[in-house]
Amino acid sequence: MTVTTKTAFRTTNAPQPAGPYSQAIEANGFVYTAGFGPQDPTTGAVADSVAEQTRQVLRNIQAILAERGLTLDDCVKTTVHLADLADFAAFNEAYQEFFSEPYPVRTTVGSQLANILVEIDVVAAVPEGR
Repeated sequence: MTVTTKTAFRTTNAPQPAGPYSQAIEANGFVYTAGFGPQDPTTGAVADSVAEQTRQVLRNIQAILAERGLTLDDCVKTTVHLADLADFAAFNEAYQEFFSEPYPVRTTVGSQLANILVEIDVVAAVPEGR
């Protein structure tokens, strides 16, 4: 029987969990993040546009990945929740600013979100030796 070791980690440079969950977990060579919203971790402010919310979400994700020495270039999968799929083009333009090829695989779905326009979680591969 294989034993899975999982390690939680956190940062104060991203919004804190609003419930009983971790910001990120490392297990079996991958880091899995919680879904991050667009709250500024210092002020709690949320931008009005989906593009600016997307940028803040990705800055929040960059902050938690940095705690493990990772970047968005290490991401292999993203899951995106949009409050309105009609916002896809504006979201996608902002999202593309943060990733380079080869892009991670992505699932984008319409979701009922609580007073935000976008939420994203990622899976990142931890390079050997890191």
